[in-house]
Amino acid sequence: MNLHFKKISIIGLGLIGTSILHAIKNKENNEIVTFAYDINPYHRDVVLKLNIASFVCDKIEDSVKEADLVILAVPVGSMKTVANLIAPFLKKNTVVTDTGSTKGSVINDVNPYMPDNVCFIPSHPLAGTEYSGPKSGFSSLFENRYWLIVHDNPTKETKKLVKFFQKLGSIVEIINTEYHDKILAITSHLPHLIAFTIVGTASDLESDLKNDVIKYSASGFRDFTRIASSDPTMWRDVFLNNSDAVLEMLHRFNEDLSDLQKAIKEKDGVKLHSFFSRTRAIRRKIIDAGQI
Repeated sequence: MNLHFKKISIIGLGLIGTSILHAIKNKENNEIVTFAYDINPYHRDVVLKLNIASFVCDKIEDSVKEADLVILAVPVGSMKTVANLIAPFLKKNTVVTDTGSTKGSVINDVNPYMPDNVCFIPSHPLAGTEYSGPKSGFSSLFENRYWLIVHDNPTKETKKLVKFFQKLGSIVEIINTEYHDKILAITSHLPHLIAFTIVGTASDLESDLKNDVIKYSASGFRDFTRIASSDPTMWRDVFLNNSDAVLEMLHRFNEDLSDLQKAIKEKDGVKLHSFFSRTRAIRRKIIDAGQI
């Protein structure tokens, strides 16, 4: 079986889309023909000048009609529109995947538009930065990062996709939809929600106090502002499309926060030390797993 995609279309030229193009060009020695498209003409112009795609297309149909792999690197709220637009132009046996961080919603939005002779395999790279746009991509973004494939019944096409993601440097695992959305709710979506909230709280302080918060920002607050500077369109869509899992994890978080509030009020040093020690151990495990 041929495990190589020869013609690949990237739709959406932000951080993830351009990083895929950089990685393909860097690792595949120009053996793969790439087609790039973004609804924003500025993004297309940037990618054209970066010379990281074989063809930068002005029409979405031109970007997919020859491709044997199509990667949807657009906000999850745009998946339905894009799927509807490309469906009539997909070749027989084309594999379509995506990079969205909410899999249940993407499957519901994309599957109804996929022709019977096209294979849709949802996926999600656990890689990113706080930066967005076509100038933010780089070839090593996926190195040693997990790329999750959400497919209940793996096929030969799944094997082919696994091989491709591995060539980009990713560690590939296959999981189910509900499990993915719950894991991402706690590891990504909730931390971003907390960061947005903390920075929002600081912005609502009295002007003098707010100015000094910015002026004297310590490392903890700086880390929160880094996360909170992420693309607002992408994160709006994430919370709208993974609301059940996020609300479940938010409920658990609020319970833990109430326990900590009580411990601080009661000056329960033993409980605070025990909690902080447990969370410190989690950090060590993340470092040991190489996900820093």
